Amino acid sequence: MADEVTDSSQTVAAGQLRAFIERIERLEEEKQSLADDIKDVYAEMKGTGF
Repeated sequence: MADEVTDSSQTVAAGQLRAFIERIERLEEEKQSLADDIKDVYAEMKGTGF
């Protein structure tokens, strides 16, 4: 029974780790998208003479 508890605990921990990594990856994508948007705004400002 102790082995079953350990196995299920490891499975839960692996699932949590996977969820954290997926969240970080999504946030990194959003961060890059925002950085691209900011770059576009700076280019627009430059194009209008600011």
